[in-house]
Amino acid sequence: MPASRSALFEQRPAELEVILAEPEHGFRWYEHDYPFELARWNHHPEFEIHLIRQGSGKLVAGDYIGAFGAGHVALIGPDLPHDWIGDLAPGEYLTGRDVVLQFDGAALLALRTTLPELGDLQGLFDRARRGLEFTGETALKAAHLLESIGPAQGLARLILFIQLLHTLVQAPAREAHCLASACYTPSLDARSSERIHKAFDYLMTELTGDLRLSVIAQRLDMSEPGFSRFFKRVTGHGFIDLMRKFRVQRACRLLLQSEMSVADICFEVGYANLSNFNRHFRIEMNQTPSEYRRETATYLFNRNGDHALPFTKAHF
Repeated sequence: MPASRSALFEQRPAELEVILAEPEHGFRWYEHDYPFELARWNHHPEFEIHLIRQGSGKLVAGDYIGAFGAGHVALIGPDLPHDWIGDLAPGEYLTGRDVVLQFDGAALLALRTTLPELGDLQGLFDRARRGLEFTGETALKAAHLLESIGPAQGLARLILFIQLLHTLVQAPAREAHCLASACYTPSLDARSSERIHKAFDYLMTELTGDLRLSVIAQRLDMSEPGFSRFFKRVTGHGFIDLMRKFRVQRACRLLLQSEMSVADICFEVGYANLSNFNRHFRIEMNQTPSEYRRETATYLFNRNGDHALPFTKAHF
């Protein structure tokens, strides 16, 4: 008999989400707003191709965490936990932020006996078990195909799906990036998934306030050391480290989309003093907040012209 209730739950098998395509379709395609009840830390046995139309934030996939923005395209393999956590202003709501396509990869590969060409998918599917992010021309083509699949019907829909897979298979190495580490092993029981969801909910709700490890540990009926070990084991990241990453992500947004001074942004995102803010920002971004604002603004200006900038002057 397990020594604790948490140990009992951890011995239970993972509860897998069952995703059923409509009877007339071989795969599931849908779009959703953000926030959205299904946009949470989750896993499922299907492959998922995901497009972000707008907004920014952090993608957590296994033990990977990285920034995403508009045009982001990723392929998530079976049972890899994932969540696109948006960086929203208070009360902000993004209509149609996500396009999601989910399909049974094993069923596709099973058709190789009669359609041997489908064997070309094997390498892509193997790499996708760690998650893949696509960039450059591959991401642009994939995004266009994902959008085209939505209104398509019948054979035309299937052809677009095959074209999408072919685009991802043909992606050059510089445009396909593995996400989770090779040694990552998910812990996916229902109890762990629910705890992680509550931890992320607390993190994002209180991100700019007085976040305390003791509070979330108490909410989950765990000790602080026990919660820290659990969170690190499941996500691959320390809770406090993740808090720092999300605060810096929000600061980056404010540096580019507001006229607030660096000092004001420091306090706005939850830091109590400028010294810690500058130190943590440099750790995450390899430059100071002022350097980030100046260099990124210059890059956007040169790429898109002055209409791309949402502010008229910056406080350095």
